Amino acid sequence: MSLTLRTISREQHLAFIQSQPAASHCQVPAWADVKTEWRSENLGWFDKSGELVGAGLVLYRQLPKIKRYLAYLPEGPVINWYAPNLDDWLQPMLAHLKHQGAFSVKMGPPVVIRRWDSTAIKAGIQDPDVKRLKDVEATHIEPRAFEVADRLRKMGWQQGEDGGAGFGDVQPRYVFQVPLANRSLDDVLKGFNQLWRRNIKKAEKAGVEVVQGGYEDLAEWQRLYEITAVRDHFRPRPLSYFQRMWTVLNNEDPNRMRLYFARHNGVNLSAATMLVVGGHVWYSYGASDNIGREVRPSNAMQWRMLRDAYAMGATVYDLRGISDSLDETDHLFGLIQFKVGTGGEAVEYVGEWDFPLNKLLHKALDIYMSRR
Repeated sequence: MSLTLRTISREQHLAFIQSQPAASHCQVPAWADVKTEWRSENLGWFDKSGELVGAGLVLYRQLPKIKRYLAYLPEGPVINWYAPNLDDWLQPMLAHLKHQGAFSVKMGPPVVIRRWDSTAIKAGIQDPDVKRLKDVEATHIEPRAFEVADRLRKMGWQQGEDGGAGFGDVQPRYVFQVPLANRSLDDVLKGFNQLWRRNIKKAEKAGVEVVQGGYEDLAEWQRLYEITAVRDHFRPRPLSYFQRMWTVLNNEDPNRMRLYFARHNGVNLSAATMLVVGGHVWYSYGASDNIGREVRPSNAMQWRMLRDAYAMGATVYDLRGISDSLDETDHLFGLIQFKVGTGGEAVEYVGEWDFPLNKLLHKALDIYMSRR
């Protein structure tokens, strides 16, 4: 199959994404408007008959002082990753990006390599010899993903370090997902562990209500998010970031981003943002107050979001990143523990890959990032 690559309009790009069963929210055209510190471009792959068969959102970040760029395709591009002629897809892209002044290309193929169900993860947590997810036998392995990784290596792509550098925008390699396809909601609820089911009941009994918010409620979201940032020691994004995200994503598709609050006696105790692209729904940011935890607002909110995702016809509810550590002393362990309670599965992607178009500048960037 001979392919040609050229830049496409945002409208063409969006129409292609809408024709797919799902794609990452980092690959929709409007994501470029969220990431204002990057320059962006929409790429399209066309087959012999002139049909658009693949698309990619490229973000360009300029190096200090010189007109050379890191080209980044977060969780993309959206192409046929299992094509035996992967070269024919990626070589034209590299040639184009080089022509645009890129010294290095980073991409994140949306290709799943392994899955672990909750039972396997729980057994791993209980085993004192197990410290990481990869020490646990996977419930499902995708052999085609290993072929993709082999092809990339042969082409000269290098596997990025796990959670490595990348201007702080590196996407998680391990995520936690609740599969919804071909399951009833009853079945999904039965998959939750006892503690989760008890907490959902507790919230219901206490009269916790979960409501959807709008743009005007983002300031209240920010209040809870900043409380969370202090408690969990991270630097919060500013309110303007979420306002921009809301505006640009919902202008592209009125159902792209949602905001939820769990409240008790009229007081908002927790909040979350949700992103929707086709059949893939993400819980993207979460926040909670230091008060009212005994009425379990976060469990109530997740259950409502999951039910809404199900009602939209979603095939997967994605709780986003987890660490691969199963060590109870690890500071990120609580995250996987909370998510495992939903009865979903840990999912490992093939991770991010780099192609140094200019080895010297690529190396300089690596050194610069490691010192930050």
